[in-house]
Amino acid sequence: MGLASLALVGQFVALALVGQTSALTLNRPRAVGAPEQLTALVDALPIEPDEATTLESSLVQDSDLVAFAQGKSVVSTTIASLACGAIKLALGGSLVSLSPVNKTAITVNWSQACQTEPQCAVQPVSALQVSIALLIVNFFNVPFAVRSGGHSPNPGFANVAQGGILIDLQKFKEIIVSKDKKSVKVGPGLRWGEVQAALDPYGVSVIGGRIPAVGVGGLMLGGGLHHFSNEYGLAADNVKSFEIVLASGVITTASAQQNSDLFWALKGGGPNFGIVTTYELYTVPVTAIWLEVRIFPNDQALTLIDALAIYQNSVTDVKCTAAFVVGTDVTTLGLIYSGPLTKEPACFAPFKQITGYQSALGPGNSTMNILTQALGSTFNNDPARQPLNIYANSLTPDSHDYRAVSTKIDAQMYKDVYTFWAAKAAALRVKTGAGMTFAIQPIQASLAAASKAKGGNPTGIPAVNHQWWTTVVDWQKASDDAEVLGVPIATTEKWKALAKAKKLDLDFTYMNDASRDQNPIGSYGDANIKKLKTISKKYDPQQIFQNLQNDGFLLKKV
Repeated sequence: MGLASLALVGQFVALALVGQTSALTLNRPRAVGAPEQLTALVDALPIEPDEATTLESSLVQDSDLVAFAQGKSVVSTTIASLACGAIKLALGGSLVSLSPVNKTAITVNWSQACQTEPQCAVQPVSALQVSIALLIVNFFNVPFAVRSGGHSPNPGFANVAQGGILIDLQKFKEIIVSKDKKSVKVGPGLRWGEVQAALDPYGVSVIGGRIPAVGVGGLMLGGGLHHFSNEYGLAADNVKSFEIVLASGVITTASAQQNSDLFWALKGGGPNFGIVTTYELYTVPVTAIWLEVRIFPNDQALTLIDALAIYQNSVTDVKCTAAFVVGTDVTTLGLIYSGPLTKEPACFAPFKQITGYQSALGPGNSTMNILTQALGSTFNNDPARQPLNIYANSLTPDSHDYRAVSTKIDAQMYKDVYTFWAAKAAALRVKTGAGMTFAIQPIQASLAAASKAKGGNPTGIPAVNHQWWTTVVDWQKASDDAEVLGVPIATTEKWKALAKAKKLDLDFTYMNDASRDQNPIGSYGDANIKKLKTISKKYDPQQIFQNLQNDGFLLKKV
């Protein structure tokens, strides 16, 4: 082991010796032959004295591990293997899958490009176990990744290859509704469809994910756009508290009353501050809604875009939501109102005269649960080589990508970009079989106002009516990666060029729609970026989440 690695072990020992749990094991019996550094690690773990002695006795049997702790060279195994073995001894064999890792743990990731095999996959069931795993990861100084639902299409963001450790939160499945039904605690291993189904009998809902297969954790840390965000703000704006494990292993709470700076940072600041193990969310009294989903042929897309721009410029009712998605075969228009009605809402008048469509759902009153189930059947997010959605037809994609850009409202600009995209998407499909969507997400100025009213968040969302464009791309062959990814990149650049020429550009990138090479935190504004970095150094002074975390939208990239 080099001097740099030895210094890192020394830093950990210093941290461990002042850890919150070292008092538990201060006077316990020591294992024979245990070096000081290994004893410091065990003493730092939040376990009982007898458990600590038993663990230390097991760890000291591994000569390579002892050598590592003493700062000596280890040649017969890898450091990651030592770390995985230590975690398995500390947590128990059933919670740790060693290499070769169980295939199920690998294929949870939605995109084939993200399905890499880590050195081991750890599946803790409590914040205490997350703390133990994270402390051991720190001690061995190995790369790690954290995964909630694994829906990110960005390689390395929710998994790690050999030499790294995956902390998989799939077993955090709790759903606890408060007695007054005004809040609910949910685990990061849940999918949003599970959350909505569980809340339906209580007559409440939450501001969370729109697609039921998306995981709770990733969406919340990226902000989270919901059907009713124009009324209630982002999903993260509706968090009452976060239970979080810090890099030091400390388990704490972030809320408006406790660690309020960390609370603010977690509401869209990404995976930069710790591992969130429980989200306590405020519920909203919305279960009955009005909706209609209309399916049009794509030759009506330009007409619909004109109507969409009129809608965006005229809508004032925060209960109105319109969703516009063009696929390679059909165009979908979703109209949703956050409450029951006896007739179509006046806000959707710009779309009223456009005929030639089929109603896939509605029109009329329905429920959030029915909408969620419908979206679940429309968007098949099974990573096991299943069609992605209704636009993909017979395509069985292996890899996926997102992309994001934001602009102010202009119908001609929308149509110019759409025409540019449609030609490229059609040619790409013929050549590679890739499927691609073109989605304009209308954002009202009220979203930023709702966020501010709930304490604010770091995202810096523009306080004007505007749009967030995104695409979902899916394809099969790795050899087509560069060509396929080139189309959404070119489309994003087209958006930016036209918007800048018309003075309609906005420097904002929504994290949960951003691709691997984009920099959403860089669009949050200088003051918010500076504040986020200060908070990161306060709660993670050794910058473990910047230096050991495998990848993600990290502050070190900004």
